[in-house]
Amino acid sequence: MKRFIWVVMAAMLATPVAAHDLGFAGLLAKSNRETLAPLTLSSGKPVAEAPYKLKSGMYYKLSIEADGSAEMALSGGDFFRAIWVNEVVINDIEIRPLGLHSLEFDDEGEAEISFIAIVPGTYELSIPGARGDSQKAIFTIE
Repeated sequence: MKRFIWVVMAAMLATPVAAHDLGFAGLLAKSNRETLAPLTLSSGKPVAEAPYKLKSGMYYKLSIEADGSAEMALSGGDFFRAIWVNEVVINDIEIRPLGLHSLEFDDEGEAEISFIAIVPGTYELSIPGARGDSQKAIFTIE
């Protein structure tokens, strides 16, 4: 019986789990990328059009656009801990941070975050102090 268990275990270890052949770039490959609908920071307008559904292991690009109508921030430490941030691009300056907690716009501008979704769950990016459901973006990582 012990021999049978060892043979089964050896066969399981020798058989690779179904994986994507993403080539040399791995998870950062173009075939694994998706651009999400942008988030909007504007006084009195919704932050997101609809909730976002993400897949763990996928590479995403997300633009955040502020119109300058008010000084606004997006905060979401739980969301930023559930993803791996590749870079944040602001005015053609690429920033490769170890982590993020929030982004604040004092004036009109745009930031683009590229990241890989990692930890399954439901997360929010929200305007600090705002109470309405339209003042946050919901991300579900599957």
